[in-house]
Amino acid sequence: MSSRYRHATDRDFDIVVVGAGMFGACIAHNAAQRGYSVAIVDKGDFGAATSSNHYKMIHGGIRYLQHLDLPRLRESSLDRATLLKVAPHLAQPLPIVFPTYGHGRRSKALMRAAMLAYDILTLDRNRKTQMVDRKIPSGSVLSRDELLNMFPGVRKDGLTGAAVFYDGQMYNPARMVLAFIQSAMKNGAVALNYARVDQLISEDARVIGCRVTDVPTGESFNIRGRIVVNATGPWGDSLLSEDIGLDAMPEFSFSRDLAFVVDKSLSPTHAIGCQIDSADSDAILDRGGRHLFLVPWRDKTLVGVWHRHYESGPEGIAVSDEELQEFVDEINAAYEGLDISTADIRRVNTGLVLFGSKDDQNASGEHSFAKRSLVIDHSKNGVDGLVTVVGVRATVASSVAEETVDLVDRKIGAENVQTSDRWQPIFGGEFESFATLTEEIRQQLPSKSRQVATAIAHNYGSEYANMFSCASNSDYLETLGDTNVVAAEVINAVRNEMAINLEDVMLRRTELATAGHPGANVIEKVASLIGRELGWNASETDAQIHSVRELIDNLGPWQMVQESSQIGTGHA
Repeated sequence: MSSRYRHATDRDFDIVVVGAGMFGACIAHNAAQRGYSVAIVDKGDFGAATSSNHYKMIHGGIRYLQHLDLPRLRESSLDRATLLKVAPHLAQPLPIVFPTYGHGRRSKALMRAAMLAYDILTLDRNRKTQMVDRKIPSGSVLSRDELLNMFPGVRKDGLTGAAVFYDGQMYNPARMVLAFIQSAMKNGAVALNYARVDQLISEDARVIGCRVTDVPTGESFNIRGRIVVNATGPWGDSLLSEDIGLDAMPEFSFSRDLAFVVDKSLSPTHAIGCQIDSADSDAILDRGGRHLFLVPWRDKTLVGVWHRHYESGPEGIAVSDEELQEFVDEINAAYEGLDISTADIRRVNTGLVLFGSKDDQNASGEHSFAKRSLVIDHSKNGVDGLVTVVGVRATVASSVAEETVDLVDRKIGAENVQTSDRWQPIFGGEFESFATLTEEIRQQLPSKSRQVATAIAHNYGSEYANMFSCASNSDYLETLGDTNVVAAEVINAVRNEMAINLEDVMLRRTELATAGHPGANVIEKVASLIGRELGWNASETDAQIHSVRELIDNLGPWQMVQESSQIGTGHA
């Protein structure tokens, strides 16, 4: 038996979480905090599907003013505050500029009133947050000239200025997922990537565990648990129906959300919302259309989000050249000064998001976005020991995790269960000043590069020393090619972060390929470093390089295929 999963088979767990995206990771973390024994498994890498390919926004809920959905607004504000507090290295405030026009529904006066209402409704939006640079400021306004100095390409006809609203942004969503999993492991959880659940095991109408295959070796084993949480997102239906003949109710409906990175930087600090013609069908107070956003990202710009109702299965999600051209045309029309083509695109992010039930339609017959995540107790349908969770967006994962584990508390009736602390910093979040942390790291780098130190501070936070300890000499603290990633990060990914292939390291453990192609020489160097750690021969090294090149080079970024589990993007 492989030592990789031996510790998962010699015990019975309280909770087995299937699906290690943002929601599964937060559920495992919350349960482990309470003292439950937890195993979390995923058929691919941690956070490899939507959870690492979403729009990186941490939504505070101002959009729900248009829906007059105040409970959802309050929930979003609380969850944004949670992420800014527990992961200050991976979450930060993001100012977003909304141009204003005329004196009607798109006016500066109306936006000023909306921001004032939001500020009043979220007076506690910075609860527990001591770091000044992680607090969400009140909204403000810009004059016409001030806006044009920042964004000269904005539509000018009728322009009166802009409103500035602050939301949040994840620096690295894949590492956010990993940090929650690492925190769960510090509390005793067992985490396995590339561990595919082939079927749920049941006895007498009760689920008691899973039959799992270790993908790298093909070996199968059982993991037993008092409760199994199905957090596989768009894979949830097939897991239920194939294994125990139980269909999820209501039937899930998904949107394929898409954003792309372009090789232009409009502003290093501010995002801008550009209004388009398609309406927000759920809005009660309609400003005249949805927004696309241009967001600073890795010295480039992240553009999105587009939503398309998606009826196919979750395997092999792709975007056609024709669709990509359509989206490029739409954003060029919304922001006249952008002037991009498909040749400017460096990476496309896409994944499936809960869109609502197939019965959830508006008066025009259009599908509405799901209002809330789903937490389903299948004992109501005659199968005990099983809970299914399908999340709406990554921002609310902490709240959904708390709701899920509260349900587990009631089902198990466990004694001496501890209380979870949603404000406890997660792995890497134990520091008092990001600027001080960055300078501390910079002084230990041979290059003394502030840019590289900032990237390391974001990705590792207070746990950066674990990564530095993987540098056998100063050469390992030098950057790989023209990137902000040092060689020790690759070694650390294998030794300490459960990376088992080149794709894990390039796309999720480091930021090497998060905004575009790092260069063929970098791919080869990383493969060589991993190969020495894992004992790859020349054939295996070449195969790994070929596979990653297909993902980020030969096939083109918009043809990347999602092959893992979990859901977690947000709506624009």
